[in-house]
Formats: sequence, C-alpha cells, structure tokens
Amino acid sequence: MGYSLRRGNYQTCLSRASYNAIIDWVTHMSLHGSIQTTQITSATDTTNIARFFAVPDGTSLDPATLAATGADEHWLLANTAGAQARCSLWWTAAPAYQQHRVGLIGHYAADDTLAEPLLRHACDRLRQAGCTIAIGPMDGSTYNHYRLVTELGTEPPFFLEPTNPASWPAHFTGNGFAPLAQYYSAVQDHLEATDPRIPEIERQMQAAGVRVRSLDPAAFARDLRSVYPVVAAGFAESLLASPIGEEAFVAQYRPLQSLLVPELVQIAETDERAVGFLLVVPDWLQAQRGELIDTGIAKTTAVLPDYQRQGLAILLAARAIAAGRALGYTRAIHALIREDNVSRRLSDVYHGRVIRRYTLYAKELEGAL
Repeated sequence: MGYSLRRGNYQTCLSRASYNAIIDWVTHMSLHGSIQTTQITSATDTTNIARFFAVPDGTSLDPATLAATGADEHWLLANTAGAQARCSLWWTAAPAYQQHRVGLIGHYAADDTLAEPLLRHACDRLRQAGCTIAIGPMDGSTYNHYRLVTELGTEPPFFLEPTNPASWPAHFTGNGFAPLAQYYSAVQDHLEATDPRIPEIERQMQAAGVRVRSLDPAAFARDLRSVYPVVAAGFAESLLASPIGEEAFVAQYRPLQSLLVPELVQIAETDERAVGFLLVVPDWLQAQRGELIDTGIAKTTAVLPDYQRQGLAILLAARAIAAGRALGYTRAIHALIREDNVSRRLSDVYHGRVIRRYTLYAKELEGAL
C-alpha cells in the first residue's frame, strides 16, 4: 500500500519503502509558525545529528549510544522561532504488551510549542508502521532511560535519576496519552533498624548452599557476567521487559566501575552460579553539591526465579545496609520502584518515605495499517 505526500495542491504516491527512506522536509503550518520536520536517516548526517543531540533538556546522547539503542527512526522538529524538539521511534524490536503491537517514543525532548506536532507526528509514523499502541517516553527498552518525573517533591535529584522539565507530563496527557504504569523513589532516613527475620533467612540460605558476598573489584567483569543471568531472568516478567544480550549488559554497567563502593554491591551465589544481585551506588550528586556523601541508592535488585519468595532479596538488602552503616552512610534511596512490584514490599519493610513519583504513558492508535 502506498502513502500520499502532499504539498499544497500537489500529491505524489509513494511506496512504503520510499516513504520510510525519505528525508521529510514537510512544512506544517500552525499557530507557532512553520515547523520543519527532518528525519535523520544516515550516520553521516552530522549536522542534523548534532542538532538532535543539542535539543534542550534532553538526555545526553552520543553517536555510539544512539546507534546502540537500535531505533527505527529519528525525528527532529524546529520552528522559525528557534524552538526544537526530537524523538526516536521503535517498533521492529519493541517489547510485548497484551495483544498490542507496541511502538515506543523515546529520546524525547521538546519545547512546549512543539510537543503537539512532535507527538502527533510520532503517533502517525507508528500507526503507519502497524503499531496499535504508542508508549513513552522509553529509549528502546526498560534497560535504558524511560518514564517522566510527575511529582517532584522537595528532595534534590539523586545520582542516575531521570529528570525532565515540569511541563513534559502535560505534553503527553494533553495529546491523548494516559498513565500506563507509575513508579516512585523512597528514602530510608535511618539505617539503624534491623529486620528480625534475618537470622532465620540466613539459616535457610546456608542450608540451601547460598552465600552472600560483596563485589570483587579485581574481578569486576567476571562478576558482571556472573550476575547477568540473574538480572535477565529476574526482570523477564516485568512490564515491557525485553531481552538484553550479555555483551550489551556488560557494556551498560561497565561505566559504573569507578563509581561503585564494592561493599555496597551484594551477590548471592552457590558453588555453581550467582542467584541474587543487589546494586547500590553512592549518591555522587551529593558531592557535586558540596555535601558529604551519606546516601546509597539501591538501583537493581534481582533474584533467580527458583530463589524468589524465600527472603533472599531481604537478606541482600540487610547486608548492604550493614555495610553502609559501617562506612558511615546514614540514608538509603530505594530508586524507581514500580507501584505494584516486589521491590515496593522490600521498600515498605525498611519504612521508605516517598520522595518522587514517575509515570510511563500510553496511547492506543486507531487505524493502524
């Protein structure tokens, strides 16, 4: 089936392949003036790639990161007033959701005046690709940047936390998107409390041949590869889960090596394999603000399915908290927890106080091809 590209009274029929390949300089007329819509189709288009990276308030990108996310399309909008907006689209390798064919909108950044045309264009392209639902913002998978801050609270941002202008949630809700999933971060203000269940959990884990140790900084790559199956399996049933290869996993975590405190990273293992993993990182943004780092951020908790619901996640958290206390930490942040998952129960155990909320949005697309 072909598509029509119209300028004024002139109409040309294009094949699907031609439509997908064209660099579209269609000019839309709106209350904000003319809008130039550009598809970046080549890594050699350095001028427009640089413009794509430079859109204000967007997450930091570089050519390698952009290529690694495997997006199907990249779009850049600009108007005559100098405002800019960008997004990337995924559908070929998008995650599964119910009966839908999913399209993702990510690398999102938009001036308020360009949010409506950007999201309209993104939804049109996803519809034309056969998608029945648009989900965003999500940079290709849940292993990458996704969600928007929707309740800011009074706590300052913490290390590795997503940030965005306060107006961006309205970009989505004002253009037909509704919340698909909601998340929060909570702070544990005191680390003195202990869980009375720990001795019995330790006894059960010892009987099962499970021991817990901290990260070995001299064998960082080996430890990453050992916990890869744990993380991959532990998140396989999560909302919008998609597979990640071992090399991609290692590449994603390797930049953290110099930023980790080994005692805060806990690995549960048997003689044969790793079975649990807890990643806690110092809040390096405290140091940037000139503060003493006294807060650890629990970023990733994963347990192999055969060892779930046996208290292993609680034991990993207790070991990390004890290590943090010994190092002088006084607070812990339970980061980016989905409202209805097991990490919420773990956060509740340690009396986490909610400091921020986040939302992922979705919009059903009618008339998909």
